[in-house]
Amino acid sequence: MKPLVASFFEPVTMTFSHIVYDAPGGEAAIVDPVLDYDPRSGRTCTLSAQKLVDFIHAQRLSVTWLLETHAHADHLSAAPWLQATVGGRIAIGAHIREVQAVFGRLFNLGADFATDGRPFDQLFNDGDTFRIGALEAEVLHVPGHTPADVAYRVGDAVFVGDTLFMPDVGSARCDFPGGDAATLYRSARRLLALPDETRLFMCHDYPPAGRGPVCETTVGASRSANLHLRDDIDEARFVALRHARDRTLPPPALMLPSVQVNIRAGHLPPPEDNGQRYLKIPLNLL
Repeated sequence: MKPLVASFFEPVTMTFSHIVYDAPGGEAAIVDPVLDYDPRSGRTCTLSAQKLVDFIHAQRLSVTWLLETHAHADHLSAAPWLQATVGGRIAIGAHIREVQAVFGRLFNLGADFATDGRPFDQLFNDGDTFRIGALEAEVLHVPGHTPADVAYRVGDAVFVGDTLFMPDVGSARCDFPGGDAATLYRSARRLLALPDETRLFMCHDYPPAGRGPVCETTVGASRSANLHLRDDIDEARFVALRHARDRTLPPPALMLPSVQVNIRAGHLPPPEDNGQRYLKIPLNLL
């Protein structure tokens, strides 16, 4: 069965969220949902996530999974709000424990902060399979951007997270803690070894002048035209290119709020004794 995919673009963080489902009236998974966040006021809202809910209701879908490809550093996850609204289990790759440990220390979250994968409902290992109604999905561990990145293969569709970008954009940065350019190259080649007609769905697009945001390409198009990962670019050349590019990149604008929320599966920090929740901003550290 060919999976059906609906994609939703959030322009502030240039993020695509996807709904993959077996049929109208069937079962669905949501991939990489966005919680809107205004860093000037510290306010969150669910306008972007509500668009997913509206589609789910219009298609009469039952949500079984809320899938994160990794702990994002550029947007906050809306998974907990969606779970409360439409259901589903929040899942991520098992290596999230490494990311929780690193950033738990960076944010000094203390002994009460769990680094064992909680509060995610499901931790996936490489090669794990699960079902979305009539569809079978497979988990592919694709580290390099972070140690915990996974891609989800559902039939002929693969949700690649930040492992690959559109061919005219290239690849994701590798300078976050635990990132590694050589590892990302091997992860990308693993995805690009899939059949040429395999559909690849991006988590982000940063389009060059002259085109709008696009989230879908194919393995064949990427192998022939990806700026960083086409077939004639070997690992050494990719690593040199990626290192040079990463040295020019500032931290993502929402990195500090995003990571400390997303290592909690999208849950906001617990309220303090006055009932208010706070994000922590480490000074002079990054």
